[in-house]
Amino acid sequence: MYLYLTVAIIAEVIATSALKSSEGFTKLIPSIIVIAGYGISFYFFALLIKTMPLGIAYSLWAGLGIVLVTLVALIKFKQIPDLPALIGMTLIIMGVVIVNLYSKTIGR
Repeated sequence: MYLYLTVAIIAEVIATSALKSSEGFTKLIPSIIVIAGYGISFYFFALLIKTMPLGIAYSLWAGLGIVLVTLVALIKFKQIPDLPALIGMTLIIMGVVIVNLYSKTIGR
């Protein structure tokens, strides 16, 4: 279950990061990466929600994706998040940790 989640998140982060490089789908290689990445991400997310509740799976996928895309943007595009963005992402991470540690709705 967590392997599917990991693959879905990584593929989504790669696709979202390539979306900027595609320049509105005018560059071929980044555009192909976007389409393939989202396809892989949605496929593995669909497999994931067979065993994990949809709400929990989506919150993990989206929350971790937001943080990782921000890290990629920082490194690749030199987009530095400001203090409110950092506080918000800290809250997202805390939410993901709380869900994983304390939620009884995650099938273990």
